[in-house]
Amino acid sequence: MIYKIYPAILFLFLSFGTDTKNNTEAKEVTVRSIAKIEKLAIDAKIENIYNTLNTNSFVLPELKTFTEALKGFYLLKEKGFIQKDILTLVDFSLSSNLKRLWVIDLSTHTILFQSLVAHGRNTGEEFATAFSNVNSSFKSSLGFYATGEIYQGKHGASLRLDGLEKGINDQARNRGVVMHGADYVSESFIRDHKRLGRSQGCPAIPVELTDEIIQAIKGKSCLYIYHPSRSFPIEQLIS
Repeated sequence: MIYKIYPAILFLFLSFGTDTKNNTEAKEVTVRSIAKIEKLAIDAKIENIYNTLNTNSFVLPELKTFTEALKGFYLLKEKGFIQKDILTLVDFSLSSNLKRLWVIDLSTHTILFQSLVAHGRNTGEEFATAFSNVNSSFKSSLGFYATGEIYQGKHGASLRLDGLEKGINDQARNRGVVMHGADYVSESFIRDHKRLGRSQGCPAIPVELTDEIIQAIKGKSCLYIYHPSRSFPIEQLIS
């Protein structure tokens, strides 16, 4: 696993010197050095995956956004919160008029879908700017989610979502924040209104793609909703 410590390096560093103070300082330097090596290794691996993705003629997400999403994916997979090698990435830094949702099969390094996706009505107009974890706020929540089960709701087939970040999105299931199809998520709506339609906080997607996407990502896959207003929140993931 990518997060393993390098015991040989640790032993090599700690085998020198007998002074307690010096040993303590050496240990601290060693830990920092190992962390730096691990970060470089992770970043290099992710960049290699990014550069070798089979795009299926879709546009790639930004490398920075992809990197944050994949780091979280690795940690959540290691902790057992997700089980499938499917990553859904939503980039709320982009205009809602753009296809800012990607579904990526990490077992084959293939982009399966790129789609329009709505944000909450109180999150912003064309651009998403305000977020909430509060019921009836009609705002989107950022961060990492595990996908749940499919059910039939007022929008037809819908996918439940479990937020994995305390205080950020962990009320998603209680709020009824789910992935569902909506007719206001379409190119025709954009033409008529100059922006995509908005939801009550759900990441709504085009009706014609709903069944395919939720079937692909259901059952403990990783969903990450990104916005640059937050730094990488990996330490806030539920432990």
